[in-house]
Amino acid sequence: MNEDLDKNTERFAAAPFIKEIGRGVKGARSMSREDARALYVAMLEGRVSDLELGAILLAMRIKGESVEELAGFMDAAEASFAPLPSPPGEFAPVLIPSYNGARKLANLTPLLALLLAREGVPTLVHGVRTDPGRITTSEILAELGLAEAASSSDILDAAANRRPVFIPIELLAPSLAHMLSLRRILGVRNSTHTLVKILQPYDGPALRLVSYTHPEYLQTLGEYFTTAAPPARGDAFLMRGTEGETVANPHRAPQIDWFHGGQRTLLVERDAPTDLLAEVPEARDAATTAAWIAAALRGEVPIPPPIVAQVAHCVRVARSLRS
Repeated sequence: MNEDLDKNTERFAAAPFIKEIGRGVKGARSMSREDARALYVAMLEGRVSDLELGAILLAMRIKGESVEELAGFMDAAEASFAPLPSPPGEFAPVLIPSYNGARKLANLTPLLALLLAREGVPTLVHGVRTDPGRITTSEILAELGLAEAASSSDILDAAANRRPVFIPIELLAPSLAHMLSLRRILGVRNSTHTLVKILQPYDGPALRLVSYTHPEYLQTLGEYFTTAAPPARGDAFLMRGTEGETVANPHRAPQIDWFHGGQRTLLVERDAPTDLLAEVPEARDAATTAAWIAAALRGEVPIPPPIVAQVAHCVRVARSLRS
């Protein structure tokens, strides 16, 4: 994106939108789904100047996305890249977004992915390769010897061989990756960080594992999946993130809500507090976490029960989406 837009690129007049969404928390008005789609399309296509783009991102950060805005942004986001072919077999694919990594606990998202793939479920992890100060899923999978995908054929090959696969957002959806990269300039996350966590890149149904960090997103995402998300795109599990990751907390199972056909079901109730903690890696670096995950897969250390239960629920719903 450049301040001086290419002469052959039709400039998008963003000022009327900024006027509505940029009036602060109390004065701002939300866009319609169609207006939000049109605005985000222009942003992804580079038809919005840098000045206006920064204003939009910060205004939405302050205001927060309405359900209609989130739906419009998603319409534009999923139309901005070619869909992935759905793997054949008895299971619909499971999507695990990984855009946070871990700072305090060991990142066990790779364990979840490996357990699902071992059951025969096509498992696609998408996210960022690195995040300063955090241990990412990509780094741990690399320590385990799993190469990232470079094409849709790599994804299909991994599914056929019961391997999870990681694809960086730069390859999956380059225009969305650019929006994420603006965090380094602005210093704060923007709406795209929410969009990538609910992305459904397949051309058929898939089960999305979705996490939230801030409580208000439980309501917003819950309403999105019941009123605005296309039911034909598949199901979603919504849970509070473990440091933002969509793997169950090894010490205390989180509440998981299941969205199917616009209906919401409480799938897992949150565990009561306990002093009985599951065995997890003591160190949090990628190499130590990878070695512990490999030992868990060999049966040498117990897999935390909340993760075992999460895998079982994913397997059941992924199968039902193909039945």
